Amino acid sequence: MLRTLTLAATALACLLPARTALAADAAVILPWGDWLVALAQTLQAVLTPMLIGLVTGLIARLAPLLSYVVTRGMVEGMVARITDYALNAVAGAAKGRVLSVPVGSAVIAAAVQRAADEVPGFVIRAAGGLPGLAERVFRRLDLEADATAANTLAPALDAVGRRPRAR
Repeated sequence: MLRTLTLAATALACLLPARTALAADAAVILPWGDWLVALAQTLQAVLTPMLIGLVTGLIARLAPLLSYVVTRGMVEGMVARITDYALNAVAGAAKGRVLSVPVGSAVIAAAVQRAADEVPGFVIRAAGGLPGLAERVFRRLDLEADATAANTLAPALDAVGRRPRAR
């Protein structure tokens, strides 16, 4: 019986490495790298048009706001520059001084005329035309207490209307 057990143990010992070798040869290899590449290509094909549509939609929604911000910045910068020009161009006017009604009216007229001569039309239209531009300059000036739109702004607009435009 001992001999039978020894033979059985020997046979078992011989079979175990053979079964392990057979199991290693019969292993299933999963090509997960190929699957991953195929999945990534599919996701790219689906998500790229969706992302382009999303970006286009955001641009379409933000374009009016961006246009407003850019135009407003251009108008405010232009008003500041033409006001500074007019304060330097009109005799008796200086930046930081309180202006009398006739001098304030002359400054507004000079600023509006400068804009009419030098500034592109779309910027003037964005400012509200020449009357809107004159109102913006009027608000920026330090005028004496007696100054009103009727006695300062209206004569300035009349003066600009009578002047020939430089081409």
